[in-house]
Amino acid sequence: MTLTIRPATPEDAPAACAVLRRSITECCELDHKGDPGKLDAWLGNKTPVTVAGWFSAPNNYALVAEYQGQVVGVALINQAGKISLCYVVREALGLGIGRALLCGLEEQARRWGVSMLKLHSTATASGFYAHMGYISAGREKSCWGLDCEFFWKQLNADNVCATSTKRRFCPCTGQ
Repeated sequence: MTLTIRPATPEDAPAACAVLRRSITECCELDHKGDPGKLDAWLGNKTPVTVAGWFSAPNNYALVAEYQGQVVGVALINQAGKISLCYVVREALGLGIGRALLCGLEEQARRWGVSMLKLHSTATASGFYAHMGYISAGREKSCWGLDCEFFWKQLNADNVCATSTKRRFCPCTGQ
């Protein structure tokens, strides 16, 4: 397995944007239910120009996952501890890539001194976040009109990334 988790650059934006759009369209049917209006709202800001802006913003930290030479995952956190992105394409699900991306974001949060992370999860991903030690604080509407679940995690609690025996590779080295 050739996997690399690395900081994203603005040059990664077109490939990362494709990952976001594919993951939302193909993996999140439970959430959008094929509704064109919901999909349009959710995908509306997923353009290479917008993604490049997210990657170059000084208060953001973004990662991409490359598997066998292709970008297959993308994740982003800001210095306030909000995780805005953690997406993987369908063919990369179940390989530990989402976990590696999330652990990489948690690692960056610790470097920044952020002790609590928060995110809004789709129904599709809520089990993943719960498994990774995030606690549900209830359901709410997202900015794109979907029902989502608000999750949070205290980083000084058990470090799921460091203590798991199921970890397939180190998120910082890709091994």
